[in-house]
Amino acid sequence: MRILLADDHHVVRKGLAYFLEAHPDIEIVAEASNGEEAVALYERHRPDILLMDIDMPVMDGIQATHVILRNHPQAKVFMLSGYGEKDFVIQALQAGACGYQLKDVEPDVLIYTIQAANSGELPLDPRIMKHVLTHVARSANSVADKVNRLTDREVDVLKEISTGKSNKEIAAALFISEKTVKTHVSNLLGKLELQDRTQAALFAIQAGIAKPISFLDEQ
Repeated sequence: MRILLADDHHVVRKGLAYFLEAHPDIEIVAEASNGEEAVALYERHRPDILLMDIDMPVMDGIQATHVILRNHPQAKVFMLSGYGEKDFVIQALQAGACGYQLKDVEPDVLIYTIQAANSGELPLDPRIMKHVLTHVARSANSVADKVNRLTDREVDVLKEISTGKSNKEIAAALFISEKTVKTHVSNLLGKLELQDRTQAALFAIQAGIAKPISFLDEQ
């Protein structure tokens, strides 16, 4: 798994790089000290995961996530932040972050959740779940209205997207062609007014179609 690190604190970056590269399946391909560098280095290296801080100079992590996902909808940006406040969490997830952990997370849990995000799951630190659930509750009516726009088959596809499956895997699970899956994905993203599969997975949580992945209690 190829990882790009983005954090403005040199000591934090080096500490993360040292720890992560001790894992046999992880390679640190580059390090960025701000969001603008993260965008440029993502273009150059196309990592499997971009491990991103939020509070950085020049361009913050949320802005950088917007830019990267606009250009590369399949990119996986994992937020590792010291901020657990609702505004940061929701903005990061709405930007398309594929996971969110606080910086005091246990090292082994961080590895586990990064691997989960790389597999297509949406791992969230349990300490921020109250913010996600509050946001879900407040937007319940609009979420229900949007779900009603979907056909039964589109709901089936949305469920599969939330598990991190590729179009090929969804096609096999639902016994339909990969071309048909692509059509359903395109249609449901349009109906739900979403930009990418990460946002679709978050919507599935909001709608009660999928459950968020939380790991701290499993260790």
